[in-house]
Amino acid sequence: MQTNHRCLSAPLSRRKVLLALAAAGAGPALATLGSRPAAAQEVTLTLVAYSTPREAYEEIIPRFQATPDGANVAFETSFAASTEQSRAVESGLPADIVALSLEPDVTRLVAPGLVAKDWNADEYKGMVTNSLVVFAVRPGNPKGIATWDDLVQEGVEVITPNPLTSGGARWNILAAWGAQIAQNKSEDEATDYLRQLFAHVPVQDKSARESVATFAGGKGDVLLSYENEAITAQQKGEELEFVVPPQTILIENPVAVVTESAHPDAAAAFVAFLRTPEAQRIFGKHGYRSVVPGVLAEFDYPTPQALFTIADLGGWPDTTARFFDPDNGIVARVQQR
Repeated sequence: MQTNHRCLSAPLSRRKVLLALAAAGAGPALATLGSRPAAAQEVTLTLVAYSTPREAYEEIIPRFQATPDGANVAFETSFAASTEQSRAVESGLPADIVALSLEPDVTRLVAPGLVAKDWNADEYKGMVTNSLVVFAVRPGNPKGIATWDDLVQEGVEVITPNPLTSGGARWNILAAWGAQIAQNKSEDEATDYLRQLFAHVPVQDKSARESVATFAGGKGDVLLSYENEAITAQQKGEELEFVVPPQTILIENPVAVVTESAHPDAAAAFVAFLRTPEAQRIFGKHGYRSVVPGVLAEFDYPTPQALFTIADLGGWPDTTARFFDPDNGIVARVQQR
């Protein structure tokens, strides 16, 4: 297949700068995926996504290109830590579609006008996939990890990414804190649990995908992970198992069209395709829980004893400020001690 790089039409000057930096290795990289010969290529869409769904999108994009809506559409893609990607788009990284780990990484783009205020007004509330926070463990689970309490036992080393850059890290933290509340612990006790947990974390990578690589390289006894990422690692032949803890959080992953897209209709068509049974089954094959009930029922996923959502913890605006404020948030205070 011929590779043909192409810039978006009428790019803004700040985006030209970001493209130049990316080409020089100084910014998030863009990869051309599913390009077509120049004579047939009418539209190029840039998908900026978080690190873990790369394999799913690499399979979904050619399926979209086989439809009438996608027949003359090529893609450039960028996969990296979710919060880092959101900040890059805010600063000028070219994007037609953003597919990120958590809602605040999309809502950050609403204020500067890069994403419409009603981006999540559809029947899916702006989401494209779901998942859970799980424990990835070594084959045979030699440390006998089954519960959140097991993670803070002496001699247990836990791998989780950095919440300053990784959406997955934020989901992990909220899962750990919320699991304590689900066990009728007080908020002070839940915060103290986070303090104990971070004492067992030797390294915090930039993204969930990098944390998987760290764990696969032999570091740690337990990896806090997206369920889908653990499944993807197994599909790639990594030697790990995973445990669904008794209490965990439902991960909800958003997608949105960027208002500065030169091809908004094509971008919207691709987002619509992502919610079709065909695309949702591909996500399911890669370990994601479908947002389409009929497709979700086709997969046999384990059910935790207590599954809670971000809404149960107060919603994203309150939770983001409370937990992740870089100066006064719970995580900042916990990690300073």
